[in-house]
Amino acid sequence: MAQWSVIIPDEQWATERLFQHDVVTVAGGPAEATAGDDVVVVAEENVVALARVEKADAGELVLGYQRRAFDEPVPAEGLTGGAVDAGTFRRIAERLGASADRKPWLVSVAMPIEANTPAEAVRQFWSHVLELGPAELPTYVWPSGDELAMQAFVLGAEKNQDPEEEDEEE
Repeated sequence: MAQWSVIIPDEQWATERLFQHDVVTVAGGPAEATAGDDVVVVAEENVVALARVEKADAGELVLGYQRRAFDEPVPAEGLTGGAVDAGTFRRIAERLGASADRKPWLVSVAMPIEANTPAEAVRQFWSHVLELGPAELPTYVWPSGDELAMQAFVLGAEKNQDPEEEDEEE
């Protein structure tokens, strides 16, 4: 098996950070890559994941995620797409470390809605979610049992939602 690096475009990287996908399809990957090869996924000059080629077809690679490092990427050390020697791949994999243990999180989207019935309120809620989407609608997340640790996220990144703190910064 060979090792490769692929670079995903900024727009695709933004989508990968927002949604949990099992695979990512990359156009223009190394033509020599074949199913079973290991891949270093690079975005914004950082290694963001390790993957394995599941399918290689007509210049497109379907990569199955093996280890994500979206929240704690490591520098790509000049990887520009193409072959990666085994030693470099091993060093990168070691720097990414093992996957952290999963723990329960509570995630919430809340907004005030005026409606005549609960069913109408739910319909309006989903309409607003579709309309606003992850670019405008904050999502709140906290470890289960620790509500005081609540953080707001917009577009997959932590965002301060306290208007008083925003006024102090200006």
